[in-house]
Amino acid sequence: MAERRVTVGWPEGLHARPAAVFVRAAASSGVPVTVAGPGGEPVNAASVLSVLGLGVEGGQEIVLASGADGADAALDRLAKLVSEGLDELPGAV
Repeated sequence: MAERRVTVGWPEGLHARPAAVFVRAAASSGVPVTVAGPGGEPVNAASVLSVLGLGVEGGQEIVLASGADGADAALDRLAKLVSEGLDELPGAV
């Protein structure tokens, strides 16, 4: 199981637009990914309702995880997106 702990770089946290950006990136990563907020249970990172339900604020740490082949590369890309508060992944179409 690959795992990344990352601090959320979006000031507003994983709410509204940032959550949609994150979910779209997770869904297109090619591997199943879970995300857990501080002290919370992991949820499907490709589900906008699940991600919004975490209530993660800017500056809080989340845990991204996946046990699939290719997980390391996918988690690295998602961690960069989240930590830098980007509007999309570099190189995304």
